[in-house]
Amino acid sequence: MNRTTLSLIAGTAALAAVTAFATLDPPSASGASAPDAAAQLPVQRTSLLCPAPSISDIADTSYTSFTPATKGAASSGKAQLQAAAEDSGDGADGSGQNQKGRSSKTSEKKADQPVLTPKAPGTPVTGDTSGADTPALIGTADGKFAPGWTVQETTEVAAGTGRGLQGVTCTPADTEFWFPGAGTASGRTDYVHLTNPDDSAAVVDIELYGKNGRIKSPLGEDLTVEPHSSKPILLSTLTDERQGDLTVHVSVRSGRVGAAVQALDDKAGGDWLAAATDPAGSQVLPGIPKDATDVRLIAFTPGDADADLKIRLASPDGLITPAGNETVHVKSGMTTTADLGAVTRGEAGSLVLTPTDQSVPVVAALQVVRGKGDKQETAFIPATAPVGTRATSADNSAKGTTLALTAPTATAEVKVTASAGSEGGSAVSKTFTIKSGTTQDVQAPAPSGVRGTYALTVETLSGGPAYASRTLTATEAGVPGFTVQTLPNDRGLVAVPETDEDLSVLQK
Repeated sequence: MNRTTLSLIAGTAALAAVTAFATLDPPSASGASAPDAAAQLPVQRTSLLCPAPSISDIADTSYTSFTPATKGAASSGKAQLQAAAEDSGDGADGSGQNQKGRSSKTSEKKADQPVLTPKAPGTPVTGDTSGADTPALIGTADGKFAPGWTVQETTEVAAGTGRGLQGVTCTPADTEFWFPGAGTASGRTDYVHLTNPDDSAAVVDIELYGKNGRIKSPLGEDLTVEPHSSKPILLSTLTDERQGDLTVHVSVRSGRVGAAVQALDDKAGGDWLAAATDPAGSQVLPGIPKDATDVRLIAFTPGDADADLKIRLASPDGLITPAGNETVHVKSGMTTTADLGAVTRGEAGSLVLTPTDQSVPVVAALQVVRGKGDKQETAFIPATAPVGTRATSADNSAKGTTLALTAPTATAEVKVTASAGSEGGSAVSKTFTIKSGTTQDVQAPAPSGVRGTYALTVETLSGGPAYASRTLTATEAGVPGFTVQTLPNDRGLVAVPETDEDLSVLQK
């Protein structure tokens, strides 16, 4: 063997020693010992995006930021919310004008002022703003603020289109979103808000699906969202068709965005429509208010096959089938609706959709109405993922908050922790057992000596998957304002495989 070959081998061995210092331990050939389970460790960085809250000059908006205390989290870190620029230069309506009619000087002034500065984990922080010129926000948290960071945006509008209570949980960026429940009918003003947190532009397509299938909409194709900016797009500018029930599909060709639909009605209030969870054969839509006067199911299947779904209501006493709405047939590529009326009949309830035979992936949401006549108010409940290890909702009060928990397939034990208040008080926890197939509007704990608002953190301790939603209520001028946010897993913990030093790779 010549000197050149020996030098090459020695160099390769040295490189392997550097690059393979930590490797995964493989299971033994005999199978005598199983590999250690992956450790659940706190995430180190979290990003959240909050859409511009309102088009109304008389809107009052509050923001609440909260990070639950997490074992093993870093000892330092920071969180901040910064204003996004408004991207309206190539708006879908073709005008190139500011769709909300904002004063640029006023917007710039608000952009320079942070709405809040998060404090230590375990204590919520609130901030307020008003009017139609509040920008979208881009949030980042690292270190001790990152695991489970939650920001709630809640807006009260006293009159006009979308009057009532509107709420949305700020969400991370992604590349695909489904919104069953949007509309372009007369009297509806629905916006898709796209926010780009990154340094490069994002390119986005918006597809609309109605009762007869996909609606041709060239204006929704190849939309550019500039870096660190937000673009509100009025759905009715994308098509001439006027339909009350649409499924909106947002797909990102390059980059990533945050997306949410603001669905506003001239007479029946309105709310934010958060993205439904990914298409799946079974879906859970938790926490229908017990006093709902009308509930409407909107479902869509993106695949090539039709879906036949069994509709059941998880009530306090178990799963029941709504009379006259035992099943729903969802045609491929077409938005399908089912009017369920006052399905809860004065009791807590969650909708559970399961395949009658073959499992076909679907997305779904509920449009929920409280009140009657000219005192109606509307909110939405999208199908959501389970709570899993932990989920959090911010901006709660002892009188205006309802927490709904459901365990559709197996009994679950759930722990609920109320944080300290934003202005004082001490955290307190309570454990609940949710029986299989039931929904409970639980008496969530309130912090002792609470002042201000507080956060509720839900943890699944044992049993089957648990689903949750939180309803906020605020009656103004006789209108029963309300908003519902689901509580999917906060993704504050990440699985990290067990690793160890393994120098044997140098001999392979």
